[in-house]
Amino acid sequence: MPEAADAVKPEGEGEAPAEDEVLPEGEEEAHQSQEITGLFLQHPETTVAVTGTDIVFTAKVDSTTLSRKPTIKWLKGKWLDLGSKAGKHMQFKETFDRATKIYTWDMKIIKVVPGDAGAYRCEVTSKDKCDSSAFDISVEAVNVEEEHDIMAAFKRTDAGEDEGSLDFSALLKATKKKKKPVVDEEKADVWEILKNAQPSEYEKIAFEYGITDLRGLLKRLKKMKTVEPKHSDAFLKRMESAYSVDKGKKIVLEVEVVDPNAQVKWLKNGQEIKSSAKYIIESVGNIRTLTINRCSLADDAAYECVIGEEKSFTEVFVKEPPVTITKLLDDYHVVVGERVEFEVEVSVEGAHVNWMFEDQELSRDSHKYRFKKDGMKHMLIIQEASLDDIGMYWCFTNGGRTKGELDVEEKELEVLQNIADLTVKAEDQAMFKCEVSDEKVTGKWLKDGVEVLPSSRIKLTHIGRIHRLTIDEVKPEDAGDYTFIPDGYALSLSAKLNFLEIKIDYVPRQDPPKIHLDTTGNMVSKNTIIVVAGNKLRLDVEISGEPPPTVVWAKGDTAITALEGRVRTENRKDLSCFVIEGAEREDEGNYSITVTNPAGEDKANLFVKIVDVPDCPENVKCTSVGEDCATMVWEPPKFDGGVPVTGYLMERKKKGSTRWTKLNFDVFEGVTYEAKRMIEGVLYEMRVYAVNGIGMSQPSLNSKPFMPIAATSEPLGLKVHDVTDTTCTLKWLAPEKIGAGGLDGYVIEYCKEGELPKIRLPRYLRQKYLRRVGDKINLTIPFQGKPRPKVQWYKDGEELDVRVASIRNSEVDSILFIRSAERSHSGKYELVLQIENMEARAILEIRIVETPGPPEVVKVTDVWGFNAALEWKPPKDDGNCEITGYTIQKADKKTNEWFTIYDHNRRTNCTASDLIMGNEYMFRVFSENLVGKSEDFCLSKDTAIIPKIGLEYNPPPFKEKDMQSAPKFIQPLLDRSVVAGYSTAISCAVRGFPKPKIRWLRNKIPLDENPRFLMQNNQGVLTLNIRKPSQYDGGKFTCKAINPLGEDVVECTLLVRGMDGGKGGGGRVGVEYRDGEMD
Repeated sequence: MPEAADAVKPEGEGEAPAEDEVLPEGEEEAHQSQEITGLFLQHPETTVAVTGTDIVFTAKVDSTTLSRKPTIKWLKGKWLDLGSKAGKHMQFKETFDRATKIYTWDMKIIKVVPGDAGAYRCEVTSKDKCDSSAFDISVEAVNVEEEHDIMAAFKRTDAGEDEGSLDFSALLKATKKKKKPVVDEEKADVWEILKNAQPSEYEKIAFEYGITDLRGLLKRLKKMKTVEPKHSDAFLKRMESAYSVDKGKKIVLEVEVVDPNAQVKWLKNGQEIKSSAKYIIESVGNIRTLTINRCSLADDAAYECVIGEEKSFTEVFVKEPPVTITKLLDDYHVVVGERVEFEVEVSVEGAHVNWMFEDQELSRDSHKYRFKKDGMKHMLIIQEASLDDIGMYWCFTNGGRTKGELDVEEKELEVLQNIADLTVKAEDQAMFKCEVSDEKVTGKWLKDGVEVLPSSRIKLTHIGRIHRLTIDEVKPEDAGDYTFIPDGYALSLSAKLNFLEIKIDYVPRQDPPKIHLDTTGNMVSKNTIIVVAGNKLRLDVEISGEPPPTVVWAKGDTAITALEGRVRTENRKDLSCFVIEGAEREDEGNYSITVTNPAGEDKANLFVKIVDVPDCPENVKCTSVGEDCATMVWEPPKFDGGVPVTGYLMERKKKGSTRWTKLNFDVFEGVTYEAKRMIEGVLYEMRVYAVNGIGMSQPSLNSKPFMPIAATSEPLGLKVHDVTDTTCTLKWLAPEKIGAGGLDGYVIEYCKEGELPKIRLPRYLRQKYLRRVGDKINLTIPFQGKPRPKVQWYKDGEELDVRVASIRNSEVDSILFIRSAERSHSGKYELVLQIENMEARAILEIRIVETPGPPEVVKVTDVWGFNAALEWKPPKDDGNCEITGYTIQKADKKTNEWFTIYDHNRRTNCTASDLIMGNEYMFRVFSENLVGKSEDFCLSKDTAIIPKIGLEYNPPPFKEKDMQSAPKFIQPLLDRSVVAGYSTAISCAVRGFPKPKIRWLRNKIPLDENPRFLMQNNQGVLTLNIRKPSQYDGGKFTCKAINPLGEDVVECTLLVRGMDGGKGGGGRVGVEYRDGEMD
C-alpha cells in the first residue's frame, strides 16, 4: 500500500460517507475491519494519491469454506475489466498461503496519472458464491512552493455539496505584502483555464482567481475530465457518463456518429423509446439527439444509444427543487371553544409538510387536529380551542419552516335572559326559561336548595342556549324557590313559583246546537255533492251543542230514520253520518240535516247529484263507401249521465266475426267518422261508444252491414277491327281490375279528327304515395292524345323545378324520377296534358316519410301501490306521417336494465304495473310511425319510488368485535431469480391491528436509508422494488412486521444471474446466498 497517512475518504460513485472527515491510520483500519463481510478478509482501501507516485491495492480471501479456487476481477467504473490493461503501468499479482489457505491479490499502479482517478471495484467469485468491494482513487497534483505566501488557513463558505473545512497551513503561508489593486478585466472562463493547465499549476490558478475550496476544485475537475474512450467504429463522440437535470426542465442527450446515414435506437432501462411529445428524437448530419421535455422522477433512469452492436451509456438524475414557504403562519388570539385554522402556502402543489406543537410532532391520526391540503395551501385546523392548546406551532418543509403562536382565553358566560317569577293555577303548566351566551354550557335546577330530577310531570330541556324547566299539572307542593346553576361557572339564576288556588261554583252549561259542514272534498260548490253511480257516499258532519242535540236527516219532506240498509244514518258523539251504499240515479235530490236541543236549533241543506256513464249512441249507419274506406254517422245519446259527452270511440268487425277492432284510441268529438284501411268486397259492421268524464257507455247497436267498393279499371287493348262506309267495328279486352261491384257494361265515346288528351293514372297513385327518405322514386304515367300533347309538371301549384326531380317525356307516357328522396320532395304533383285548347289533369300526392323524433316531457303523474301513471307529449317531428304508437320501457336504478312494458301503445299516457316494492324506477318512451321506432328516446324527468309498507327490521344487538391481532404474514416472500441490470420487485402480504410497522433487511442489514430500494405498503400488500440489481445485490431478504401485540418475520432468497458481456469479456456470474453465508 502507498503511504497515505493523510488520506481522506472522499465522496465517490461507490459508498458515500455521511460527511468528510480525516481518520488516523489506526482508526481507519479499525473502521475498515468492521465493514468486512462475505468472502473478503481484507478490502482494497480508498486512496488519495499524488501524481507520479506508485500505489498498491491488496485484497485477501479465506478459502477454507470454498469448494473451488476463487477468481478475482479488477474493474474500473461499471464494466471496464482492468485485466486487459496489464503492462508497465498496471501490474497484478496473486499469492497463496497453504498454511492459512488465504489468497492474496495485489494491483499496483505505477506512476499515477490524473486519468487513473475514478471508482473501482474488486469482485471475487467461487462457484455459487460472490462478493464485491468498491474503492476510489483520487489523484492530486504535486505540491509546489509558491513565490508568495498567502493566508495561513481559510474555510470554504460557498462549497455547496463539498461543504466542510480545510487546513492548508502545511502548504501556504501568510504574507504581509499589500494586495495589488484589482484591475477590471474581462471575466475569464476559469474551467477552460483549468482544463488546459498542468496539475502543478492548480494551486496558483486557484489563488489567482480567488478559489478557496481546493479539494472541491479537484473533485469537480476530475468529473469534468473524462478518460479517453477506446476507439469506436460507430461513435465519434459518446454521451457523458451521467447528467443531472431539475424536475420539470428539459434535457438534451447528444452523440456524434461516424456514418451520417446510420440509424440509431434510444433505450430507457433497456426499453426502446418511441418519438412523442415527451421524447423528441432528431437526426441532423452526424449528430443524433434525444430531447426529454418536462423531466419527472419517472425519467430518472439509464439511457443508451445503440448502433448495431455498439452502445453509448449514460444515466440521468432528476433533482426535485426544495419546497419553500411562500406565505408564513399568522398568530391567533381566540377564546375557548372557537375554531382555529393555521394556513401556510408552499412553492410546490401537493408537497408534504410536517406540523409540530412546541417540540412534539402532530399525528394525523389524532381526533383533535385536522389536516387539510388545497393545492399549494396547507391548513392545520383545531375545531375547539382549549387552554391546553396555548403555545407555538411550527410548519416544516424540506426547504424552510415557519411558526405561529396561539393564545387562548377563557370565555365569560353572559346571561341573555334571566328566569322570572311565576304565579299559576292548579292543573296549569309552569315553565321557567333562561338563556345564556354559550350553547354548550350545561347546568342543574334546584328547588329550595334540592336538585330537581325529571319525571313524568317535570321535564328538563336544553336546546341551544336556552334551558327550560317545565312542570305540568301544577300542585300546591310545587310552590317554592327555583334556581338554575351553570356547570363550571360561579353563577346562579333564581325565581319563585306561586300557587294560585281558585274556587268555582258549578253552573250547568247550555250551548245552542251548531252544524259544522265541511264544504271541501267532493263538493263542487257549496252544499252540492257529486257522487258517481255505484259508489258509496259517506257524509260525516260534525255537530256541537250542550246538552247534546238531537239529529234528524230528511230527503225532501221525508225523514230518514233507518239505522241499517242501503240508505242509513249513524250517530256518534259530536258526529252524525249519512251513508248511501251503491248510489243510484233515484238517490239524487235535496237532503237536509236538523239538530235541536233546549238552547236552540240549526239546519243545513244539501243537494246530492248522481252522475253516471252516458247512454249508448243511436242510429249508427254508413252513408258512403270507397275502395278501402266508409263514412259513418250516428246520433248522440239521449242521456249524457249528468256530465257532458267528451267524444266517441268506434269499433268495427267483419260480418260473421266476433272480434272487434278499435278504430281510435283518443276520443273523437264529432258524429261523422271516415273509417279507413278496410278490404274491398268484405262486409263490415260498426258500433260506437259514448265517453264522458265518468267513463264509457255501453256499445251502440251494430250498423247495417256495408261493403267497401272501388270503381272498375279502364278496358285494355282498344283497336279498330273493321271499317265500312257507315260502320266501324271495335274490339277491346276486359278491364284488368273489375272490383267487387262487378261489370255491368261499357260506355263508348268518339270524336272527330284527333284524340282527346287523357291521363291513365295507375291505381296505386290515386292515393297517397309513401316512400322513405333516401329511397329512389321512378313513376311512369301513361297518357294518350293526338297530336302529341304538350306535357307540363307542377308541384304545389308552381312549375316543377328540374333540380327537384327529373322528367322524361315520350309520346305515350311521362316519367318522374327522383334519385334520393328527401322530406322536401313531399307535396302534390300535377301532370297537365294540353292539345290546343283541350287539356287533361292528374294529381298525385307524394309523401316522403322517416322515423319520428322522440316524445316530449315524460313525467310520472302518480304513484300508488305497485303502480305508476305516466304522461308525455307527442313528438315535435312525426316523421311526416301519423304517429301509430309508443313503446314504453322501465328500469330500476339498482340494475339500470331496461324492460319493455308496453309496445305499440296508441295513447300519450299509460300505467306501469307490477312494480317491485322498495325499488326506484325510471321510464323512457319511444315514438313509432309507419316507418318504425324513433332512434332517440325521452327519459322521465322524475322517478317512481315504490315505498316499503309494513316492513320493520329489528337488527340484532351489535357487539363490536375486537379486531386487534398480532402481525401475521398471509402471503410469504417467494425465492426469485433475476437478471443483473433489470429492475425487479419482491412482495408479500401481512395483516394485523394496530397497523404494524414494516422493516426490510438484506443479509440482516436494514434497507431504510438505501435509495436503490423502494419500499411500498398498499393495504397490507408489501412490495420492495430493486432498481437495476447487480451481482452483489443478491442475498437473503427479510421482511419484519411489528406492532404492540407481537411481530412476524418472512424471508426469501434473491438470485442475481449474470449476462454475457460481448467482446469485452465482462460477463456476469449468477450469485445465490444461502443461510449463514453472509454472517
